[in-house]
Amino acid sequence: MPTDILVRLARRDERQALEELQRRASLEWDDHRADLLAHPDAMALAVDQIEAERVHIAEFRDRIGGFCVVLSRPDGDAELDGLFVEPHTWRQGIGRRLVDEAAKVAAAEQATWLYVIAGRRALPFYAECGFELLGETSTRFGPAFVMRKRARPGV
Repeated sequence: MPTDILVRLARRDERQALEELQRRASLEWDDHRADLLAHPDAMALAVDQIEAERVHIAEFRDRIGGFCVVLSRPDGDAELDGLFVEPHTWRQGIGRRLVDEAAKVAAAEQATWLYVIAGRRALPFYAECGFELLGETSTRFGPAFVMRKRARPGV
């Protein structure tokens, strides 16, 4: 993994740039393009998540390379609610670095597990990051997969 990836908290003034990054990443594949274009609200980033320090940015080569959103779940575990990487920087370690950061955040908040809802294309990536497949679920845009990764090893 590259060592020049710096992860930090997002700032409110970066919201638009992050939404644009999410849009580019989300529309890269045809899978849900029509649905996403018909429902652009699905690509909105909530200001309250930024203000609550739930949004983490990966800077790569002095630019925003990606971001993730880590939320607390009612059961005490954590949810990787979103992970988006600039398409032209895919396969350079940014996504994996963000998953590692999400697991650290979850562990710091005493979560045992970090969950994610993944589309079919993302399954191999999350499996490589140590997530296990638990089953299927329904989302706004169709079926997806529930996965989890231990946030605190040994617990």
